[in-house]
Amino acid sequence: QALLNNGDQVLVPAPDYPLWTAAVSLAGGAPVHYICDEQADWLPDLNDIRAKITPNTRAIVIINPNNPTGALYPDSFLREVLELARQHQLIVFADEIYDKVLYDGATHTSIASLADDVLCVTFNGLSKNYRACGYRAGWMIVSGEKRHAQDYIEGLDMLASMRLCSNVPGQSGIQTALGGYQSIEELIAPDGRLTRQRDLAWELITQIPGVSCVKPKAALYLFPKLDRTMYPIEDDQEFILELLETEKVLLVQGSGFNWPSPDHFRLVFLPHEDDLRDAVGRIARFFDTWRKRRYAG
Repeated sequence: QALLNNGDQVLVPAPDYPLWTAAVSLAGGAPVHYICDEQADWLPDLNDIRAKITPNTRAIVIINPNNPTGALYPDSFLREVLELARQHQLIVFADEIYDKVLYDGATHTSIASLADDVLCVTFNGLSKNYRACGYRAGWMIVSGEKRHAQDYIEGLDMLASMRLCSNVPGQSGIQTALGGYQSIEELIAPDGRLTRQRDLAWELITQIPGVSCVKPKAALYLFPKLDRTMYPIEDDQEFILELLETEKVLLVQGSGFNWPSPDHFRLVFLPHEDDLRDAVGRIARFFDTWRKRRYAG
């Protein structure tokens, strides 16, 4: 609302965390989805981004690490995005809520740290790294070139001042979280619980016939792909609902993340290992029954 006029465009990844698409639309803007390339470990397609920039493009959203794919973007890609932002005077919205949930020794670079001449708005919070979703406590940092953004920054201040009843105890935990003991490090260690659960979920899901998955480098999710020759699904929401009703396992369909084809779903690997084995076993049973029913007819 502080940035967009009606019809202004914001580049948003596909797949994306759907709040971004909704926020752009609710502010009167037009979300334009650029494709993340599954064959390149879900790295966004720079050529697709370039092709979708128009005179009405105002900003680009970078979700790194990515929800739902678990992709982690290298510095080389982030620098390319910054160069596009320079050329077209775009604001970079950096969603970095999973910046500490990293596996296999990976490291995260905040895109704002790579340039002081591009206006970046970086978002983070307590929800993921500190597993404190219920606190509803987060923050945003405006950095880089601000000379031509005073109206926008004033708009942000105005919107912030309109928010009432913030969670003061939750906010008091931010300083401790940022400067204190980082408990996430135990969870993402080679033998940590999140690492074990990621590995197990990925191994189990890729054993199902017709299911493939890029192994996530970060975050809390798998985003598997269905072979459409084996699963010729037309409505992925209906497919996922049938799974829920039949096996009592809840996934999210790929179209829920603005993925254009009905051939993906998101699985959260936060449950403990026994629960993951049970859940993926139920998924495998449902997929097998669905295939047999489909081809029996």
